Amino acid sequence: MLLNKLLKQASLAFVLIAGVSTSAHAILPIEKLEPVKGAQAYLVQTKALPMVDIEISIDAGDRYDPAAKSGLATVTGQLMNYGAKSEKGLLTEAQIADEIADLGANFGITVSGERAVMRIRTLSRKDLRDRAVQLGSAMLSAPTYDAKILVREKQRMTTALLESETKPESVLDRRFRKLVYGSYPLANSPTVQSITNISATDLQQFHKQFYRGDRMIVSIVGDVSKAEAAEIVQGLLQRVPQSGPAIAKLPAFERSPVEPLSQREVTIPFDSQQAHISMGMTAVTRSNPDYFPLLVGNYVLGGGGFVSRLMSEVREKRGLAYSVFSYFAPGKDAGIFQAGLQTKNDQAALALEVMSSSIAQFIADGPTQSELDAAKANLMNGYPLRIDNNRKLLDNVSSIAWNNLPLDTMEVWTKQVEAVSLEQVKAAFQKYLAMDRMKIVVLGAKNK
Repeated sequence: MLLNKLLKQASLAFVLIAGVSTSAHAILPIEKLEPVKGAQAYLVQTKALPMVDIEISIDAGDRYDPAAKSGLATVTGQLMNYGAKSEKGLLTEAQIADEIADLGANFGITVSGERAVMRIRTLSRKDLRDRAVQLGSAMLSAPTYDAKILVREKQRMTTALLESETKPESVLDRRFRKLVYGSYPLANSPTVQSITNISATDLQQFHKQFYRGDRMIVSIVGDVSKAEAAEIVQGLLQRVPQSGPAIAKLPAFERSPVEPLSQREVTIPFDSQQAHISMGMTAVTRSNPDYFPLLVGNYVLGGGGFVSRLMSEVREKRGLAYSVFSYFAPGKDAGIFQAGLQTKNDQAALALEVMSSSIAQFIADGPTQSELDAAKANLMNGYPLRIDNNRKLLDNVSSIAWNNLPLDTMEVWTKQVEAVSLEQVKAAFQKYLAMDRMKIVVLGAKNK
């Protein structure tokens, strides 16, 4: 109730302030805080709402899973809010849920390929904020990993995995990842057996090994001063160890090799109404200097929705699919390019041919000047919508910190887009993409 009341009181002010700042492209600066326990920390101060959004990024993603226990990183992260040891004693799953509800706060833990992320959203009022930080500290530093809860969650995950095997999108995604990532650990996906192999001891050991200050980054956006933000970081990490034993180095992220089509294309029979097609290869990291030429170029190719080249060739001219897309997914240490569509089973071969030829032509020739100008205008004009609330700001601050980007990245983003030239787009696409390196997965039923 308190949360809703304060939000309603502040909503008009937020709209007015947000409207003024975004229309003027005024970007709030990122302030770097003093490191705590080896963790870097960053702050963006906003006064529109009496809220604070906090993110702790931990270098503890799926890529660190043992092959036989794929899913370990995800289970380790997700079970952190199902029991923890606080300074006042043991907190059960129910007590944690009650405390979050009483605070009117939001807590979330997600795990992706590269990192685990804990997010906290709370009112900035000191007493409530302090309680949220104390709870976050307990969950972050001392989860209990109760064996009975683990059994329950493993059953739930097993059910979800079995259900995913009936969904064409899930089957396609797993096979595509396996092909594109090759020997890199992100090629692996959880299975019923790998989840079965995980024990409570595994969770405790993984947490002890990876959840430490020198593998964490804290990002804060909201109605707090620099001094208050420093208190938040100190409170969150006070019980976290600063370092630990050496962690084995990950294998190199190798570029997709040149191969004949017979080795790059996989067809998977599947009882589905449509054929699902994905193609792609390894690409760039977010810090790569060619990121912006690839971003702008892909808007023309397949990222711009109905104005994209792929949509024109596949949907508008031939009616082969309702939707077709392409995108770059750059991470800190790895990245991929992917394109895809869904089409009628008896049109799969033609749809793949058109998508492939369109991408090949774009790699060879690049965009036209008018396409480039339109793409840059759309990206630049839409940028204020990427930073128009605290959560979006936090997404950006977190990405900047995680990828070791300059702290003025948000301020110069539109300038970097505007500076992209035709020659840069063409050179970048030819440098990082090649049709004889593209992995292809076609999933669907046989023609009927």
